[in-house]
Amino acid sequence: MIPRAEYLEKIETYKDKDIIKVLTGLRRAGKTTIMDLYKEKLLAEGVGDEQIIHINFEDVDYDYIETYKQLHEEIVKRLTPGKMNYIILDEVQRVVGFERAVDSLYLRKNCDVYITGSNSKLLSSDLATLLSGRYVGINILPLSFREFVSTKGGNQRMDMLYKDYVEDGSLPFVTQLEGQWAIRQYLSGIYDSVVLKDIVSRKKDVDTDILRRLIKFLFSSIGSEVSANSIAGTLSSSGRKTAPKTISQYLEYIEASFIFYKAERYDIKGKELLKTKPKYYASELGLRKVVLGNAPGDAGHILENVVYLELIRRGGKVHVGKIGATEVDFVVIGEEGMEYYQVAYSVNDADGSVLQRELRPLLAIKDHNPKYLLTMDYGPMINHDGIRQVYVLDWLLQPDQPW
Repeated sequence: MIPRAEYLEKIETYKDKDIIKVLTGLRRAGKTTIMDLYKEKLLAEGVGDEQIIHINFEDVDYDYIETYKQLHEEIVKRLTPGKMNYIILDEVQRVVGFERAVDSLYLRKNCDVYITGSNSKLLSSDLATLLSGRYVGINILPLSFREFVSTKGGNQRMDMLYKDYVEDGSLPFVTQLEGQWAIRQYLSGIYDSVVLKDIVSRKKDVDTDILRRLIKFLFSSIGSEVSANSIAGTLSSSGRKTAPKTISQYLEYIEASFIFYKAERYDIKGKELLKTKPKYYASELGLRKVVLGNAPGDAGHILENVVYLELIRRGGKVHVGKIGATEVDFVVIGEEGMEYYQVAYSVNDADGSVLQRELRPLLAIKDHNPKYLLTMDYGPMINHDGIRQVYVLDWLLQPDQPW
């Protein structure tokens, strides 16, 4: 198993705390494996095996647990009196009314509860209503580039590993597969599961054809501003007349299943979020080939997608920045202030016009927060009037480096 230390550290922060731990993320992103690693950590720290109750509802052995009452009864009979019990419930949304069982277990002083699920709306909205702030959400993403590289032996070139990373994908199991056919088959199964199980089976009014067309549109428009009206127009021109209201609803379903994340626009001068023209970034770039085939993609936008996911991993709120008539790729709002990021595949053109174009939005920002230009141009860091140009693969591999 890949030792996903950053997530384990986050979970460990809340160990034995009076709060429910909720892990969410794309199917097969590694939620169950992370909890298996956490279970091993508990055992190594002296927790008894009888104190850990781990139920994975994708296991048919637990099909008899269908309601919250059955779930509650099953766990209560397995509790160890007088000791802390660590209750891990994987894909718990399969149990009808599971929130009531979780709430009841939370009230017991000897229960430390962890749950996972593959649908953000199902988990977060229902839990928020019932538990009113008594839980913390931990979003599990597929492997970072650094984690992906750690699974590869030898002295392979980083640029070639990056190519594999964005083409084959970063779901943990992909690193164990050999050959394009095996990888595509695996990713196709994940994609069908997300569409058919996580969306269509839960939302009975969904038109599967329109949903697939919408997902295809998003994969072909990574890093581009979109709106429900523009998408509806595009689908209508291709023969599927669809109302913008329907598109907006389907976009919410897609976000909830973690195929895509929405990055809202942020007015840097006005210091406020803008409600129009967000961008969507894929949580798993390997699915792009499943949906689009071998259609070429914009290397710059794909790199932008990789940087967006890495910024989410590192914490803070990540938005698309607006400064006057120009745009900054990402504004990160964190506990210690703000950071600005511009992403370009290369700025090494003959006359320097690309470099100046990429620097211009950052130079328009007059505060003293850190500003970065991330590119695939290999070399040491360069300083442009306080803007640090960094080789993006170094940045991805060294998250703790004070650039």
